[in-house]
Amino acid sequence: MDYLRNLGSALVQKSGLNLPFTLGQKVLSFEGLYSLYDAVKREDGSNVSVFEYDLSDSTRPNFKAFAQNALKKLRTIRHPDVLKFIDAVESDTSIFIMTERVQPLSNALPTWISRSSQEREEWLLWGLHRVSVALTFLNDSCTSTHGRICMQSIFISPSGEWKLGGFELLSNIKDDTAILYNLGGAFPSSFAWASPEVKKGSWSSLKQYDSVALDSYALGLLLHSVFNPNHAAPETSLPPHPPPTAASRGSIPASMFNAYKRLLNPNPKNRLNPKGFLDLGMVDTGFFAANRLVKVCSGLESFSIASEAEKNFLLKTLKESASSFPSEFTTHKVLPSLVSALEFGGASAATMLPLVIQFGKNLPPEDYPKAIITPLIKLYASPDRGTRMALLDNLPEYADKLDKKTVSEKLFPHLQTGFTDTVAVIREATTKSIDLLAPKFTDRILNNDLLRLLAKMQMDPEPSIRTNTCILIGRLGPTLGYNTKRKVLVPAFTRALKDSFVHARVAGLMAFMATIDCFEAEDIATKVLPNVTFTLIDKEKLVRDQAFKAIELFVKKLEEYAKTMVFPQLF
Repeated sequence: MDYLRNLGSALVQKSGLNLPFTLGQKVLSFEGLYSLYDAVKREDGSNVSVFEYDLSDSTRPNFKAFAQNALKKLRTIRHPDVLKFIDAVESDTSIFIMTERVQPLSNALPTWISRSSQEREEWLLWGLHRVSVALTFLNDSCTSTHGRICMQSIFISPSGEWKLGGFELLSNIKDDTAILYNLGGAFPSSFAWASPEVKKGSWSSLKQYDSVALDSYALGLLLHSVFNPNHAAPETSLPPHPPPTAASRGSIPASMFNAYKRLLNPNPKNRLNPKGFLDLGMVDTGFFAANRLVKVCSGLESFSIASEAEKNFLLKTLKESASSFPSEFTTHKVLPSLVSALEFGGASAATMLPLVIQFGKNLPPEDYPKAIITPLIKLYASPDRGTRMALLDNLPEYADKLDKKTVSEKLFPHLQTGFTDTVAVIREATTKSIDLLAPKFTDRILNNDLLRLLAKMQMDPEPSIRTNTCILIGRLGPTLGYNTKRKVLVPAFTRALKDSFVHARVAGLMAFMATIDCFEAEDIATKVLPNVTFTLIDKEKLVRDQAFKAIELFVKKLEEYAKTMVFPQLF
């Protein structure tokens, strides 16, 4: 229904449906049963996918049953590895199912051809792991048979995660009238994944066997098709169903080949089931357990309850191996998990934040504020000192992405609490951060609120903080308002000249010199020099040397000014 795109998914004229999405490009069509579209959710503008089931063909009455079953099952079954249902719209001629944004596995596979063989194998193993987890959940927890495990029932999220969909034949094994038993053979191309017992008998014959027998066999066929997409179906899929030979392994990992053969056992009683396949892969040296993507995902999912040692090990792995992970994995899977974990704070924050910023560099510029800046700004309200210190230490990496409104209205109210923190390193880091943020402060903050805070910092117990505060005021001087300069700078620098810490006194002299253009000649003669001259006989040579340089600079400026003065003529 291409006309839907032209209408912007407003009012579908033929059906009278007011759709909660705007259809975009058609991604694929499957056997006349449904079409998959990229779409945008009208409520919030987020990217979604829409499956449109066309029920208008009266010669295909079974299609309505397939579509209704898919909607019913997808709406009620929730699992991280199952395609996420969002909304649906039904009419007599169509069913629209809105889900998270995905693309078909069949479309995604060719894009991995250009990747390295190791990267591609890791991604395929990770995907099969997620499918096995989802299938085990359906078989065991939901006491159901999926009935359609194949390339067309797997979808890929923006993070590269595999999501199990295709619920048109999903059936509860306790239901003798289930759609799988009665209409399985009527589903388009169902013979392609049918198990030997189905081909020998019928779909209803599945009632005689273990409920997972069909899914087990189909999982084996899926494994073959993703690792060997250009190969024909294995010979074992056709009578007399010979076992796969070593020569037919193709690109299937050797560590997985025996399990693969057991999935394709023609005898359903001896066939390896999805849970058994998953368990084999997750033993210490199993083909799933050894996969880096599986390890990282497992670590991220349990991060909040992990020990500090476990957290540090995961973060070390991410730091050392991040560049070798698929970019979509780090950007859309790892990055959101780390941002979420940052909310818990703790000692790991100092390690996590640089990773968040590193992975955020791969984001499109339009996504960066929402994905990175917004969560980081919220973290400034955290009472956890580890988190606050990490934010301040890494400020140079994201300061240029902050806008003036965000800094003044959302960041500064929380940042200013750092000036009065009982921990000196927080106070010092807060002081140093102002240099990066000052250009984005409002005039009121810069000329009033901030200077009051800095005046208190000049009396801090820590000598280094007093020194850095004086240096900071010197750098801020040229940006202050005219009246503020005349009122604040001389008292601030003079206070530093009387500090007991030698480097604070030197900083005061250097600040006077750095802001020489902020003073008018009259102020230099009547305010600056009188407050500086006593340092010419400071007990520390370092201060005396700097004092003579400062006096020389100011006197030279006064000499230049004096040359411009107009003297009255004498008659």
